[in-house]
Amino acid sequence: MLRHAVTFLVLSACLGAQTPATPPKPEPDVLIFADGERLVGHLLRAHGSTVTFKSDALGEINVDWSKIQELHSSQTFAILEKKIKLNRHSDTSKVPQGTITMTKQAVTVTPPAGPPQTLPVAEAAHVIDVPSFEKDILHNPGFLEGWNGAVTAGASFVEATQNSRTLTTGIHMVRAIPTENWLNARDRTSFNFMVSDGVVTQPKIPTIKTNIIHGDIERDQYFPETRFFAFGQAAFDHNYSQGLDLQQNYGGGLGWTAVKRSNTTLDFKGSVSFTRQQFSIPGNDHNLIGSVFAQNYSHKFGKGILFLEQVSATPAWNEAHAYAAAGNASLTVPVYKRLAFSIATVDSFLNDPPPGFKKNSFQLTTGLTYTLK
Repeated sequence: MLRHAVTFLVLSACLGAQTPATPPKPEPDVLIFADGERLVGHLLRAHGSTVTFKSDALGEINVDWSKIQELHSSQTFAILEKKIKLNRHSDTSKVPQGTITMTKQAVTVTPPAGPPQTLPVAEAAHVIDVPSFEKDILHNPGFLEGWNGAVTAGASFVEATQNSRTLTTGIHMVRAIPTENWLNARDRTSFNFMVSDGVVTQPKIPTIKTNIIHGDIERDQYFPETRFFAFGQAAFDHNYSQGLDLQQNYGGGLGWTAVKRSNTTLDFKGSVSFTRQQFSIPGNDHNLIGSVFAQNYSHKFGKGILFLEQVSATPAWNEAHAYAAAGNASLTVPVYKRLAFSIATVDSFLNDPPPGFKKNSFQLTTGLTYTLK
């Protein structure tokens, strides 16, 4: 009996030794305001003078460095000075990395090995957690990585003297490298697809049909250490309401990101393009050499509300009367997790449509949007 008990104890000790110990939960970070108020939670990041801290009680908040008396974090961060410009080919060995403490408007970085380093908060351009820093700087994502976007769908049905149905759907995808907005942009790929299809029927009355399809793809390549980029693009349009069977546009040019902030982006672009227009009425087709001048704007409000706007003008140099223009705007309001309510307007103008068709086409759509990432 004693022998069995000893054997049991030995086996239990061996099993216990082989069971991996649960890693200790990291100590919470502490932020102390200038007035002495204290917050407990986790430091997320800091860009410029703005510190983002997730409080256990208040959630995610933004605080200016000047309003902070002390900040203590047991997490490891990388501190990027304003004078340092980084890209994926940069030597990151000299970037201070470690746990951080801020007192008297100075940040002290304590690495796992080596002496601490201290610099004024005014010289700290970015404070990034080490895993994100390594992912953004050292990792070169494949083409299937880094995509963000949303899928939108809406529908309307009426059964009465008139029977009508309207279906709308759209896909918007963007891949910006690097993925973090604080780094200099390297390249950007965007893809958009939109369909609006509707029909109204009534006995002894001709059927009224609406069918609008748009698709485009664009690739932007930024010049090193600047906000200027070269781009190539292709766009395809079909609009039954304007007698347009298919419009193909291929072009390339230069662009400039005039505003680039964490919540706002503004681009201006100009290109030389070839446009092939095919209409439902023979003899109205065009082969056009022209340009596309465009402006893209996006702004993210609080609580995840997103506004997007785009305007473009397309003059034709070989047939001056065949110019075109387009504009669209959308507002997306989160509802539940990745689901959001969206409202959008799309306006297209053709100065030279076939006889019997209006020059302008306007649509207003609402629907549900699912954010892919």
